[in-house]
Amino acid sequence: MKALRLEGIGHLTVAEVEKPKPGPNDLLVRVEACGICGTDRHLLHGEFPSTPPVTLGHEFCGIVEAAGQAVSDIAIGARITGDPNISCGTCPQCTAGRVNLCRNLRAIGIHRDGGFADYVLVPRKQAYEIPLTLDPVHGAFCEPLACCLHGVDRAGIRAGSSAVVLGGGVIGLLTVQLLRLAGATTVILSTRQAAKRRLAEELGATATVDPSSTDIIERIAGNDGLCPGGVDVVIECAGVAETVRQSTRLAKAGGTVAILGVMPQGETVEIEPFDILFRELRVLGSFINPFVHRRAADLVASGAIEIDKLISRRVTLDEAGAVISHPPAAGEVKVLVIPERT
Repeated sequence: MKALRLEGIGHLTVAEVEKPKPGPNDLLVRVEACGICGTDRHLLHGEFPSTPPVTLGHEFCGIVEAAGQAVSDIAIGARITGDPNISCGTCPQCTAGRVNLCRNLRAIGIHRDGGFADYVLVPRKQAYEIPLTLDPVHGAFCEPLACCLHGVDRAGIRAGSSAVVLGGGVIGLLTVQLLRLAGATTVILSTRQAAKRRLAEELGATATVDPSSTDIIERIAGNDGLCPGGVDVVIECAGVAETVRQSTRLAKAGGTVAILGVMPQGETVEIEPFDILFRELRVLGSFINPFVHRRAADLVASGAIEIDKLISRRVTLDEAGAVISHPPAAGEVKVLVIPERT
């Protein structure tokens, strides 16, 4: 079968590899769609820990083609979305219920072969069935949506809250929708790209801001701003130093800042601890998707989340390497890899 392999830092290749065979508790899944994530670019450049050589792709959806002998509760031919993050279940973090912080965490598409391939092996406990009537490319959005769900949960959004989302990529645009569903009445998205600002407003943002043409702190939190004094919650979704610096200044006294965006490992940002202390800000991280993948899958299947407007283009496995090797094109939100069938 064909697979897109990370052979080492800076080295992607499409190769013919052996079709995997399921172990007793595995599913063999024929991949229908797999999303390209910003993390894939970090992996290529050695900015996120992984174990190459490995087949990339952690946002996948597909059809169960075979199952291990210990699997009896899912039918051949079922469509599944996979939670790629596999915890050990026995370390102190796992037994405390913090499976996303597992000391032995291994992820499909990062540490073990993933969904940029014709087939992927998925442990049964990581698979969530979704309707056969669902467009399979929608199923590929379950994983990023689950990460956003965890962030919104961590941020403690309540009905009537005000929020700022920094970054207009797929994580930011999914987060805008979740914030509105959670009851936030003011949702402001900040991004330089006009097309993404327009899309955010279509998806429920009550206002958008271009940080390249205005002082974003004054525009949002200033005395004459959209939310004088700041907002209840700031969710950083861009993963760049500038937006991380902005985040604490946009939160009101007693507010919350949640970091969802992935910055390169080792990169640092200056903050002012006195400001966090004096205004009693809550600054927290949100890592992957513990115990929320089923909720994400149900949200996608329900149609409550707009997916089609987030799909920029679809590419083959042969084309995917070039996409990952370059920054996203202007206005691009999500690129889906669709394996070709011969």
